Amino acid sequence: MSGIGDIVGTDPIRLEVIRAGLAATADEMAIALQRAAYSTNVKTRQDFSCAIFDAQLRVVAQSFSVPTHLGSLTSFVPGIVNRYGIEKLQDGDVVICNDGYRSGGVHLNDVTAVAPMYVDGELTAFMAALAHHVDVGGGNPGSMGLAREIYGEGLMIPPTLLVRDGEFDDSILRFILNNVRSPRESGGDLRAQIAGVNIGRRRLSELAGKYGRGELVTSMDALLDYTERRVRHSLAEIPHGVYEAEGFMDNDGIVDVPVRIAVRIEIDENGVRYDLTGSAPQCAGPINSTYAMTLSSCAYALRCLLDSDLPTNDGFYRVFDIVAPLGTVVNATEPAPISVGWETGLRVTETALRALGDALPERITAGSKGCLSNISFGGIDPRTDRYFTFYEAVAGGYGGRAHKDGIDAIQPHGQNTENSPVEEVEANYPLRVLRYALVPDSEGPGRQRGGLGLRRDYVVEGDVSFSVLADRGKFPPWGFAGGMDADVARYVRNPDTDREEQLPSKFSLRLAPGETVRVQMAGGGGYGDPRERDPERVLADVREEKITVARARTAYGVVIDAETLELDRDATARERGVQAQGGGETDE
Repeated sequence: MSGIGDIVGTDPIRLEVIRAGLAATADEMAIALQRAAYSTNVKTRQDFSCAIFDAQLRVVAQSFSVPTHLGSLTSFVPGIVNRYGIEKLQDGDVVICNDGYRSGGVHLNDVTAVAPMYVDGELTAFMAALAHHVDVGGGNPGSMGLAREIYGEGLMIPPTLLVRDGEFDDSILRFILNNVRSPRESGGDLRAQIAGVNIGRRRLSELAGKYGRGELVTSMDALLDYTERRVRHSLAEIPHGVYEAEGFMDNDGIVDVPVRIAVRIEIDENGVRYDLTGSAPQCAGPINSTYAMTLSSCAYALRCLLDSDLPTNDGFYRVFDIVAPLGTVVNATEPAPISVGWETGLRVTETALRALGDALPERITAGSKGCLSNISFGGIDPRTDRYFTFYEAVAGGYGGRAHKDGIDAIQPHGQNTENSPVEEVEANYPLRVLRYALVPDSEGPGRQRGGLGLRRDYVVEGDVSFSVLADRGKFPPWGFAGGMDADVARYVRNPDTDREEQLPSKFSLRLAPGETVRVQMAGGGGYGDPRERDPERVLADVREEKITVARARTAYGVVIDAETLELDRDATARERGVQAQGGGETDE
């Protein structure tokens, strides 16, 4: 295949230098944002993303951040700029927006800052920085509850000029902070986003100064064309055909009925076409996805299967299109609530990967924990008498792979955020994490087992409103190629007490001081027949307390002495031999 230097009219070395400069600029934007941020969700969990767009609003470079954000920005940034009016933007301006419907965006917590960059008086690029704000108002702390309309989910900010010629509009900033429960954190995170886009403008100006605006623009065009050619070449290695799968979410949080996600993928010489026709109608509850969320989720599933060194820019997005019927859960219409639409987005990703398993079984993972697990709560901090708001997502198991086990306790696929450290959480919020541990036997058994789910038990110290908007309480992460399903997620109020209450995967409730909520995430599905797993690896899992002795025998056919934790090879051979012949269990 021809390389980057084969593009007509370009110096291959200089083009590669500019490509690396664009990528480094996007990454430096992200670093600046993270270091300047206030909230745990942004500075520690890294729930943010940055990107560079050219003057035609085509994405040319992205930071290594949250993949779901990066795909959605390709829809959101053009929507923001065009709705605000590109002709009104001046050097030094920054526009912010979180409008999920009118500007092509996502849920309201994801606030995006966009800044134009001029060279010699000519518009050359746009810098974008998206961050998940811990609260944007609405009926519940964290802006995630069981609202039936988007109006109950928080402040909807249309494209609004927050910075003019480098100066904050204090009246706009005060208006926003007056409508959120975490003004200190939100104000700090907004300023961090401004720092990020300003760093981007500065570094890109330096690049233009070194090579000239003309060469910078020409190189950006060439890079997009190069990426498209690389993507099409990579797609040629995927068998052409039509691939289909379906998945189900527990419910929408309001009506206790499973929600169907249908994905049909057609791959041919022209590219990739996703068709989500057949997915459920938009819901009463907040799991509805906008088009941008669905676009991003489909893009991620495809990107996973292509060359790892492939740039992710507009050239990549040219090779596929998406049919997502209006009025469905994958492309909702206003005023449907969308605060946890990313839950649906993640299910779209996993359903797409399951469909593509028929085409590329060696490159597909089994099902993952399958939900973001949005956890938010807030109230008056008894230590300070001030309102606090907390948000995080609990990790779970990653699916087994053809040649590797699934990863334990990770934020899988497009989520890609970190787990909040217990020390930081307890130091900043009125709660204790009573337990933080892997969940034994939560993996999906397989030749390559799935990853283990994670458990957190929260004990609140004040009177708080506590919400969990997650999933996988009914439909387990799926096994693949003969692997078994993982355990489902569980949500429990006051566990291990006489007041224990099993909770659904989506709830909002009031907790009194001293009450506990356990959030236990699903594991990852297994890959391949579990009775083909090396007994020594099963023994290692037992010794590391990842699976029990009973699980080793029933799921893997491996017999281990419960007292000595030694492998009984003869009994294992008999156990696996009997099972292979379809016989019953052997005696102890």
